[in-house]
Amino acid sequence: MQQNNQLKRELKSRHVFMIALGGVIGTGLFLGSGYTIGEAGPGGALIAYLFGGFVMYLTMLCLGELAVRLPDAGSYQTYATKYISPSTGYMIGWMSWLNWAVTIGLELITVSILMKRWFPDTPTWIWCVVFAVILFAINASSTRSFAEVEFWFSSIKVLTIIVFIILGLAAMFGLIEMKGSHSAPLFSNYFDHGGLFPNGLIAILITMIGVNYSFQGTELVGIAAGESEDPEKNIPKAVNSTVWRILVFFVLSIFVVAGLFPWKEAGLLESPFVVVFDKIGIPYAADIMNFVIITAVLSVANSGLYATTRMLWSMSNKGMIHPVFGKLSKRGVPLNALIISMAVGCLSLLSGIYAEDTVYLWLLSIAGFGAVVVWASIALSNLLGRKQFIKEGGKVSELKFKTPLYPLVPLLSLFFNTVVIVSLAFIPEQRMALYCGIPFMIMCYAYYYIAVKRKSKNTIVNTIPVEEKKISI
Repeated sequence: MQQNNQLKRELKSRHVFMIALGGVIGTGLFLGSGYTIGEAGPGGALIAYLFGGFVMYLTMLCLGELAVRLPDAGSYQTYATKYISPSTGYMIGWMSWLNWAVTIGLELITVSILMKRWFPDTPTWIWCVVFAVILFAINASSTRSFAEVEFWFSSIKVLTIIVFIILGLAAMFGLIEMKGSHSAPLFSNYFDHGGLFPNGLIAILITMIGVNYSFQGTELVGIAAGESEDPEKNIPKAVNSTVWRILVFFVLSIFVVAGLFPWKEAGLLESPFVVVFDKIGIPYAADIMNFVIITAVLSVANSGLYATTRMLWSMSNKGMIHPVFGKLSKRGVPLNALIISMAVGCLSLLSGIYAEDTVYLWLLSIAGFGAVVVWASIALSNLLGRKQFIKEGGKVSELKFKTPLYPLVPLLSLFFNTVVIVSLAFIPEQRMALYCGIPFMIMCYAYYYIAVKRKSKNTIVNTIPVEEKKISI
């Protein structure tokens, strides 16, 4: 084990950028884009994604200032601990960890189902085990190996989306003829069949919450900052480029799907990407897209395993959980944290198979609720962190990356994320997130005050990264 117990800074700019993309672009876009249009209509889906992207951009601007000034693998958990309260940091850490641990299990289940297309007689659990072992080996070897695999996983996804958008627009405007279509649809599917908003504003609100969840993962930029070679240069670049690319990819993809299919028909498509490639005449379109979706799902699981591992390591270093999770291997990997994260991910996988209607639904609800709570905490940490920085003698001009229009941006981000949380109470299909998420949050606070605070009061308060000490002096 390493003696200095510090993570290696091995991530280059391209790695940080692709890690953020990898955590976001997955089944939600490749499989769920048609469902979004089917629920809210063509105009409603575009508004939902534009609004969700706007909230994401505000939140990432807040994270950018924090991550550049205080690059730490604990990221938003560290910032909540330092600027809000140690108990809130403890709660945020567990919310985030559970969110990604459950995601690992969900993505492994998805991959095993997709593999049945080629191996219909192979039991599902075998593929779960195979890919779990592969992901574990990638993350255990080194941070650099994880980042390289994630870079190529994400590259495949990005290339596929670009090709889909180009071919889809060509078909939409008649430059390419699709099978079964004798004329270019142009914008007819936007205004026929009930218009832009066939199901009204309530449908947009319901879809908007799901869309907001689909943008979760961009915050991995903050976690990657703790292992970035040059955080002051790489993080601002990753924040800006990641947000705009994700927004363009999602919005243009939705625009193309809504333009090519009537909204009711789009809602019945398992994957619009497969249908478009097939109708344009690309050979083996379904098999190609099955491979792409598998890489997309594995990419999300890979990013999730990285995030859970670093979160446990960070919390251990702050004395919030057992020190065994803070130990690093000779390669600079928090191996014990990696083992327990993968184990819990596989346990959630089992609950998804044997208790899908109860335990797994609860876990997913907590994870979805926690994702929005994490974003709200980032905004509040930025709001309070800037004030503390100035109070300790710092100057805004000294910041390498500044949240623009402060305090308006963090206030808007906090407000909109809070609105999403509150709106869950008014939508019957989404209330489970509150029923599970709020009790879990209360449990985290209660356990912190009952057990953690007494045992490690001094450790948590005094654990301040070197970068912040330099600023404060």
